[in-house]
Amino acid sequence: MAPISAPRILATSTFSRLFLLLSLSILMHCNSSQATQPPQTTDMVLYFQDFAAGPNATLIPVAGIAGKLWTFSQFGTVFVTDDFITETPDPNSPMVGRGQGMYVTSALDGSSTHAMFSIVFTNQAYNGSTLEIQGTAKQFEAVREYSVVGGTGKFRFARGYTTFETISVDMPQAHSIIQCNVTIRLG
Repeated sequence: MAPISAPRILATSTFSRLFLLLSLSILMHCNSSQATQPPQTTDMVLYFQDFAAGPNATLIPVAGIAGKLWTFSQFGTVFVTDDFITETPDPNSPMVGRGQGMYVTSALDGSSTHAMFSIVFTNQAYNGSTLEIQGTAKQFEAVREYSVVGGTGKFRFARGYTTFETISVDMPQAHSIIQCNVTIRLG
């Protein structure tokens, strides 16, 4: 086998250096172009139609401490929910989706609720996409804030927060309308 000549080694070495330099330049360009694009922010206002009693209840207690009433203020009470969500406060306005999940009265004094639920979109714009909501809030505060910890479909990699504010309560019908303000960033 013949020895490799010096010009051939030099050419291979020069090619390797040029390839490495070109690769690094491309990587730096890709990273810098991604860093200059601000994350996309989406804001939405949704209305949860919550029925806590009656034949069409959308929020019911399913577990709690034996011998105690299962109420919103009783520590350990677990509620499941399947509220319908509308575009406006009017229950007859177009439906956007469903609020499906659970709430647990998580403070010993009954003041806080831990929420874990999904906003499941059924409207044309986001059909099949979800936002995942989780966190603890003082349940009797005027405005309650929870984290958006993820999403699916058009909301993959979503992060953000929601605020919930009860804007109407009809005690005889056990119907509450809860405004949900969503702010999320994608990517």
